[in-house]
Amino acid sequence: MDQETLSAYDAKAASFAQDWHDKPAPSDLHAVVKRYFQPGATADIGCGSGREVAWLAAEGFAATGYDASSGLLQQARARYPQLSFAFAALPELKGIADGSFDNVLCETVIMHLPQAQIAPAVARMLEILKPGGIFYLSWRVAQGADQRDGQRRLYAAFDAAVVTSLLSDILFEEDAVSASSGKTVHRVVARKQA
Repeated sequence: MDQETLSAYDAKAASFAQDWHDKPAPSDLHAVVKRYFQPGATADIGCGSGREVAWLAAEGFAATGYDASSGLLQQARARYPQLSFAFAALPELKGIADGSFDNVLCETVIMHLPQAQIAPAVARMLEILKPGGIFYLSWRVAQGADQRDGQRRLYAAFDAAVVTSLLSDILFEEDAVSASSGKTVHRVVARKQA
């Protein structure tokens, strides 16, 4: 994980959490998940303050949220004490066993990684999926060169092929304006080969 990005999330975790929870629900994300995810254990990688873990649990998925920010995990646990959250950082995701999940969700997280870590992070998320499992991945699209916002968060600019070349069974792919953030995101859903 990019250290400046992680420091920003840790330093202002309560503010980021409030901002995310004040935004409209990501109905477009929810529609894609309902269409493709299968019943079973589901990981939200980069879960932030837990909003999507709570939604997944309400939809009947056995969901666990993972994040590299201790500040955001504290926010998630305070908001949803009945749900499961744990520390894990991309690209390694140490402590998560291979083949643990039927579904993996990673919503607008990988653009915070240095470009050299993006492919290893995607490969690792595929490893924690069971054979035949479903992988949802999205990232905010950055044009041109890597950028940092006013909070010093990294937004890596990379070609989608860095990700899609690692996926063998792509079920869905699009560029769209997020219903929650209003930013352009690239989404892809793939099935891990059995």
